[in-house]
Amino acid sequence: MPQIRPITDLRNTNEISEICHARPEPVFITKNGYGDLVIMSIETYEAMTETAAIDTAISEAEAEFEQNGQLFDASNALAAIRRKHFG
Repeated sequence: MPQIRPITDLRNTNEISEICHARPEPVFITKNGYGDLVIMSIETYEAMTETAAIDTAISEAEAEFEQNGQLFDASNALAAIRRKHFG
């Protein structure tokens, strides 16, 4: 369940930091009862951006396949990359 805290709780930075590091999810900060900010640990942020990058790469690969329908054999593709970059 997501953590939702009022903006006044940001005064206690140590507590907010502990909350952010205790769970791998963002903490939602409200102001006057409405969503205002999202904070998270660096580890959570990095994991989320890595997941987003992987999702983007998969989407791009699927779109490319839909355009030309061409598939490559993984062992042949890796061998070509090795030849190109290593020798």
